[in-house]
Amino acid sequence: MKAISVLGSTGSIGTQTLEIVQEFPDQFRVVALTAGRNLPLLVEQIQRHSPEVVALADESLLKELEERLASLPADQQPQRQPELVGGPGGLNVAASWDTADLVVTGIVGCAGLLPTLAAIQAGKDLALANKETLIAAGPVVLPELKKSGSRLLPADSEHSAIFQCLQGTPWADNARLSTGVPTPGLRRIQLTASGGAFRDWAAADLEKASVADATSHPNWSMGRKITVDSASLMNKGLEVIEAHYLFGLDYDHIEIVIHPQSIIHSMIELADSSVLAQLGWPDMKLPILYCMSWPSRLVTPWRRLNLTEVGQLTFNEPDPAKYPCMQLAYAAGRAGGTMPAVLNAANEEAVAQFLEERIHFLDIPDLIETTCDRHQSDRIDQPQLDDVLAVDQWARIAVREQVDRGTRRLPLTAMAA
Repeated sequence: MKAISVLGSTGSIGTQTLEIVQEFPDQFRVVALTAGRNLPLLVEQIQRHSPEVVALADESLLKELEERLASLPADQQPQRQPELVGGPGGLNVAASWDTADLVVTGIVGCAGLLPTLAAIQAGKDLALANKETLIAAGPVVLPELKKSGSRLLPADSEHSAIFQCLQGTPWADNARLSTGVPTPGLRRIQLTASGGAFRDWAAADLEKASVADATSHPNWSMGRKITVDSASLMNKGLEVIEAHYLFGLDYDHIEIVIHPQSIIHSMIELADSSVLAQLGWPDMKLPILYCMSWPSRLVTPWRRLNLTEVGQLTFNEPDPAKYPCMQLAYAAGRAGGTMPAVLNAANEEAVAQFLEERIHFLDIPDLIETTCDRHQSDRIDQPQLDDVLAVDQWARIAVREQVDRGTRRLPLTAMAA
């Protein structure tokens, strides 16, 4: 039985991970949970899974959590009273918990970086659903993985698809993941994108885009932030950077293709021109389960893919005019160093401002580009962790200052590589 630590247990990835644990109680058990502010759901999870430790990002809520647990009727108490810890240090404790075999990293954004590093430094295997760990801090994370021997398994659907396809090649070797060394025999990666909420919109119509429009995904059920990223295609640009670190290919050999049905989750082209693809219904539980069970596969009662029901699979090139964030991500990836961290932080802050309806959807790429341009002269080629954290905070402040000034955005220009 594999012992699981779930970082971000009340979020989308965390709740789906715990659903898998419930479906396979003879395969998995939960030893650690971390959460933000959703105490009612967290209490339910503690009751159901009886973890050994629970960490709250907001340390001020620890007392309330303790009181909620103490007030439960005797017949509803968890089998084990967990150790309660809080704050950044508490998250790191849960991430590196001694009895955990696998850490599922479901904390959204750069907030998941430090606990993920704590898990790596403790030698834990990771199911990585927090793409920002590699995007913002790839040059920091890769050496730590090599030092600790941790295995990093991609839990998002696209990189899981690539990983699964590679298992069918003579070069399948998880030890190569996140080494920065090209995977032998791998010629090209194609990341599929649904096109997001605006895939059927003309670029000119985006002037009318509202928060409600941008947070209505046609295929996937996800959090608001990642749904906006899908609408701007920034999520796919970030995945390009993550694929670069995971599989070692340069940016000229990592492509994005619009695939509206979201049935093919990504494809690889091998040295002999063969193309392998992983297919399935758009359901995050499948890639999460594969991380949890790897190298085995478990028999599931889930809905089986029926291609005659799908009917057709279509593909299109993404329109750069409609998706400028895609180009910004490629440029930041090629620039390297601290630039991807600035891109990621600027995007997180710009999306947060959009969700608060302080800016328009089309302001998001403008704000990101301006922030990245300002960072060009200060970019650090070989950053340390402190450098990544510093530029992350700088980029967020830079975006907020632009929004507060309310100045008119300049037309988009290609960011210098």
